[in-house]
Amino acid sequence: MADVEKKDTVIVGGGPGGYVAAIRASELGQKVTLIEKGSGEPNHTGLGGVCLNVGCVPSKALIAAGHRLQQALDSSTYGISKTDSKIDFNKTQEWKQKKVVDRMTRGVKMLLKKHKVEVIDGEAVMDNDHQLRVLKAGPKQFMDFDGGRTITWNNLILATGSRPVEIPNFKFEGRVIDSTGGLGLTEIPKEFVVIGGGYIGTELAGAYADLGSHVTILEGSDSILGGFDKDMVKVVEKNLKKKGIDIVTNAMAKNSSQDDSSVTVTYEVDGKENTIKADYCMVSVGRKPNTDNFGLDMTSVKLNDHHQIIVDKQGKTNVDHIYAIGDIVPGPALAHKAFFEGKTAAGAIAGKNTANDWVGVPAVCFTDPELAEVGMNVEQAKEKGIEVATSQFPFAGNARAVSLDEPEGFVRFIYTKDKKNIVGAQVVGPEASTLAGELSLIVNCGMNVEDVALTIHPHPTLNEPIQEAADVALGLPTHI
Repeated sequence: MADVEKKDTVIVGGGPGGYVAAIRASELGQKVTLIEKGSGEPNHTGLGGVCLNVGCVPSKALIAAGHRLQQALDSSTYGISKTDSKIDFNKTQEWKQKKVVDRMTRGVKMLLKKHKVEVIDGEAVMDNDHQLRVLKAGPKQFMDFDGGRTITWNNLILATGSRPVEIPNFKFEGRVIDSTGGLGLTEIPKEFVVIGGGYIGTELAGAYADLGSHVTILEGSDSILGGFDKDMVKVVEKNLKKKGIDIVTNAMAKNSSQDDSSVTVTYEVDGKENTIKADYCMVSVGRKPNTDNFGLDMTSVKLNDHHQIIVDKQGKTNVDHIYAIGDIVPGPALAHKAFFEGKTAAGAIAGKNTANDWVGVPAVCFTDPELAEVGMNVEQAKEKGIEVATSQFPFAGNARAVSLDEPEGFVRFIYTKDKKNIVGAQVVGPEASTLAGELSLIVNCGMNVEDVALTIHPHPTLNEPIQEAADVALGLPTHI
């Protein structure tokens, strides 16, 4: 039997939550061991996790490439003549991988080395509340005499992430793919079907439409991007349809069949079956927390009905000295949420008075135009018994947006009727993802609309509508 190794702080999973927790724990004086499966097997993404390797970062690269292609094809609005621009998709994918993903993953490795984090390449399997083993990643033989390394710890942080949900009759193989497959295509599909009109599905639908695909989105509910207010979504839908994207709502995917060159998808709307033939079908209907695949059932750690680990405000589970962060705990599956949770857990282990407070977690969708919101919307405020009012300012009244030929959308505040304290903020429009940072600060600090109105914003910039929306709340609008 292998010797038992005693470690200080052990982290399972090297994604956004795990590697950030490792860095912060090291900065706070802990000796840190990070266990990561590596990238040799399916769903084993390596350091940086899904977001950096096969998720939010490479998807933004494809979105950027699509925008560049569209600008090259037609910039006649600016008086620039149209050219016969072409795309070499192999070079696009090579750029995305080598100049974006590989560069950022090297950065993560460098940071972990800088902070003297011990990185173990292997698969962690829990034995009990106090011990785990690290095995070689990949398929295990029935008779395997390699018991791996046995490790105990002073503190353990679980950050095992999530994986795409697979729906009946749409097994991920061949021309039925998940979002990872969607990002790794070697050709631009002529016809592309996306099942699921959430963040991932809508973003990649827009990206491939810009790259030249005809895209059909099949969404099971009555609207795509269900987490956002409908008037925000309408702005995005308008532009998706401009790109030639067909959006089919209340559509239930039934089954698929495929051959060497195509896939046929059968779906149902209002009781009537329809079929659509495409080069590829991407299923993006949500993600499942990875709490079922590393022996967690051998521990006393408690889960909720959604198979997520129950934690307190510091990320601590019901088992002393075991913490959990990221996609495996309640809340939105967002990399920046995992970043913060990792820092909180590392601080708690160090005895710091840290806590997770999700009042101001920004939700961002990189559609065209982009969407972002932070805090509460009107309905959520009403559910909490808070009387609120709203104010908004259109990008059509903003000189910078107009000069970029992107005048669609608006910034909106949700604030209390009595004291005009801002409890939520929303934006649909150019660079909404960037504006979300300031909006998050405003909501987190509990600013009053007058605080924002008295904050001078540079002109002409895209964040001026933030100040203008506050002016509207005060009844003193300038540019509308």
